[in-house]
Amino acid sequence: MTLADAGDPTEPRTDLEVNRMRRAVLDMADNRPAWAMPAWVPKELEAALPAGWELVVIGEETSGAGDGAARVHPLVVEAVRDAEIYFGYGIPAELLAAGPELRWVHSGAAGVAKSLTPEMLASPVVFTNSAKVHAPPISETVLAMILFFGRGLDFAVEGMRRGEWWVAPFYAADTPMRELAGSTVGLVGYGGIGREVARRVASLGARVIALRRRQSAAADALLEPVQGGGSLAAHLEVVYGAEGLGSLLDRSDVVVVTAPETPETRGLLGARELARMKRGALLVNVARGRIVDEAALVSALTAGKLRGAGLDVFGREPLPGDDPFWRLPNVLITPHVSGVTAGFWRRETDLIVRNLRRYLAESPAAEWENVVDKHAGY
Repeated sequence: MTLADAGDPTEPRTDLEVNRMRRAVLDMADNRPAWAMPAWVPKELEAALPAGWELVVIGEETSGAGDGAARVHPLVVEAVRDAEIYFGYGIPAELLAAGPELRWVHSGAAGVAKSLTPEMLASPVVFTNSAKVHAPPISETVLAMILFFGRGLDFAVEGMRRGEWWVAPFYAADTPMRELAGSTVGLVGYGGIGREVARRVASLGARVIALRRRQSAAADALLEPVQGGGSLAAHLEVVYGAEGLGSLLDRSDVVVVTAPETPETRGLLGARELARMKRGALLVNVARGRIVDEAALVSALTAGKLRGAGLDVFGREPLPGDDPFWRLPNVLITPHVSGVTAGFWRRETDLIVRNLRRYLAESPAAEWENVVDKHAGY
C-alpha cells in the first residue's frame, strides 16, 4: 500500500480497518538522489510478506544522513499506530510512542545514538541497524585514504596546484612513501566496518591489530577470509581495553577509527593517546568525529608528529569554513560520504528480507543480524 492508499490521517478509521491486516511501514524515501530508493525495493518487501500483511510505503521524503532523520511526519505517526514493523532511518521517541504495537524497528543508518532514547532503552522492541551494509564502501574509502598518503598523492595534488614537477618530497631521505605490505594497521573498533578494512589491508600484506570491547566477541574474528585464500588468523591480533589500545597506538603505522560513538568511546583518542602514536603515523576516522579530540589532532598534525589524517567525520557537521582542518596540507577531508555507493539498496533489502524471515518464523533475536545492543550503544 502506498502513501496515497493510507488515506487522510485526520479521518477516523473503523475497527474493521484497524484490525484487518498486520502492518509493516517502509519510511525510507531518502531525499539525497544518490540514496533514492529504487521502485523494486518495496516490491521485494511486499513479496516477502505472507498473506494477511500489508506494507505501507511512506512517500514523504526523509534523510538517512548521520544517524537518520528526526522528523515526525503526521503520515508516519498514523502509519505506525497499528504497525508491528517499522523500516526507517532511526526512530524518534515520538514515533516509538505512537506505535504501541511495534515489535521490530530497523534503521537504514549505521549509527544509532539518536535513536537510543530513554523510551527505546525501556522498550522491548528489537532494534536492528545497517552497519554491515555500509561496511564495504566505507572500508574502500579507508583503503583509498591510506594509499593517498602512503603513495604521496597529497604531494602530487600540491605539485599540480603549483604547476610544478615537484619531486622533492618523494626523493627526500626521510620520504614518507610506504607500502601496505609490512605495515601495521590498527583498528579502533572491530565490528562490520573494521572487519572489512582488515580483510582489505591484510590482502595487501598488512598486519592488523584490532581493538575490541569484549574478549568473548572475537572468537569468530580469526576465521574471516582474506582475498586470495586463507584467513585473517595469520595477519590479525585482537586486543582489549585500555592496555590493548595503548599497545595498538604504540605499534601501528596507521590507526583507523571504526568504533561507534558511545559514552565509553567519546573522546577516546585525546592528546595523550595521539602522543603515543608513532611519529609519521597516519590517522583515519570514518566513525564519528567526537571519538577523537579534534583540537589535539590539529596540534599533532601542525607539529609534524603525524604523517597526516584522513577524516570523513567531524564533531560538528558541516565542518565550518574557518575550521583549522581546512588549512592543514596533511589532511584529506571528505564530507561524511564514505558510505555512498550504488550497492546500498541491494545489500539493505537483502538484510531486511533475511531478518523479516526470522521475524515471521518467530526466531529469537539472538539469531538475527545487526541487532543493536541498546545499552552498549551499538
